[in-house]
Amino acid sequence: MKRQSLKQRTPLTFLFAAPLSDARGPVAQAIVASGSAAQYAIRQFRLFCLFLVLTALMCALGCSRDTPPAANKPPVTVDPDVFQAEQPELFKTVKAETRQLPTELTANGTVNPDVNRTIRVTSLGAGRVVDLKVKLGDFVKKGQTLLVISSPDLAAAMSDYQKAVADEVLSRKALDRSQMLYDRGAVAAKDLETAQDLEDKAKIDVSTADQHVRVLGADPAHPSPLIDLRAPVAGTIVEQNVAGFEGIKSLDNTPNLFTIADLSEVWVVCDVFENDLGQVHEGDSAEIRLTAFPDQLFHGKVGDISRVLDPNTRSAKVRIVLANSGGLLRPGMFAVAKFHSRKMTDRVVVPATAIMRLHDKDWVFRKEGGRNFRRVAVQADGLAPDGMQEIREGVKPGDEVVANALEFSTDVAEKKAESKQQ
Repeated sequence: MKRQSLKQRTPLTFLFAAPLSDARGPVAQAIVASGSAAQYAIRQFRLFCLFLVLTALMCALGCSRDTPPAANKPPVTVDPDVFQAEQPELFKTVKAETRQLPTELTANGTVNPDVNRTIRVTSLGAGRVVDLKVKLGDFVKKGQTLLVISSPDLAAAMSDYQKAVADEVLSRKALDRSQMLYDRGAVAAKDLETAQDLEDKAKIDVSTADQHVRVLGADPAHPSPLIDLRAPVAGTIVEQNVAGFEGIKSLDNTPNLFTIADLSEVWVVCDVFENDLGQVHEGDSAEIRLTAFPDQLFHGKVGDISRVLDPNTRSAKVRIVLANSGGLLRPGMFAVAKFHSRKMTDRVVVPATAIMRLHDKDWVFRKEGGRNFRRVAVQADGLAPDGMQEIREGVKPGDEVVANALEFSTDVAEKKAESKQQ
């Protein structure tokens, strides 16, 4: 028989065995000699073996797909706000407690002069300023000359006074003569009465002219057309509406020349919103802090609460009266007022040392049990007596917190740094 050509050999023949015609053994030669029937049987046997191999591979692939993957362990999460102390007994803890404390409210305001101690200085006579002796911001004493005015009104009043004095002298002489003649029987009683009436009227004219001169600010005993405008009270000049050599009009057409305020006692006027008005009452104490003097604390009392609300801001003006003997409080200064109501309410307090300031927040370390402590953000209010601090939110009564938060935080941070280095 002819050997099978290379073209008739299938790829599987090359994959599993060499062609039978290439065999050198006696069995292979006998099979080749038996003819094409034997070769056909061998090819079928090889195909069957290939089928078994492919079936085994497919089963293996199927089993590998059905096998579920091994489950991963869940990730371990660490709470950054929970700290462990190796020796928790070294850190003293205290319990948050409840105390009866006054309600506090904060409002912004400005310093203003006391209206009852503020005087507006004007001139009753028109004229021109010839000498300006003070300026804005000066402190003046009572009776001190503020400015000098050359006034035609004063000149006319002084002339009227001098005429009234001359008329009174003449009428008095006439009365004396009539009295002498009446005593001698030379004149009738009615002539004496007429002379007496003229004398009385002359005295009234003198008194009226004298008062007119004094109202204008001059002295009738020293005739002069110059008005010395004097300070009616002692205080600080907080307003000035006149300059040197200016003309001063009549009282009806000119504003006040100066405003003098006694700043020994001032007002701090605050805007309190409608929702907070129920927490403020007349007579409540208030603490004032100024932007100019942030380290100093001033104390005052609520003197008045406006009965009218501002429709734009829905707030009312609250007036705080406080002493200013040192003169530090100046009109126009910005202030922050904290009101302390007389009504007592329950407040949660902890020692001030238990609160730590970090990242613009207040924190405490609350004991969670065992060696664990949780860092909790709180909202702290004002200071309470005995070094305690009010807590509005974050801590409940009975919670146990570290008494010295800064010491605990420093110790825990050092321990963490050491563990990282190891």
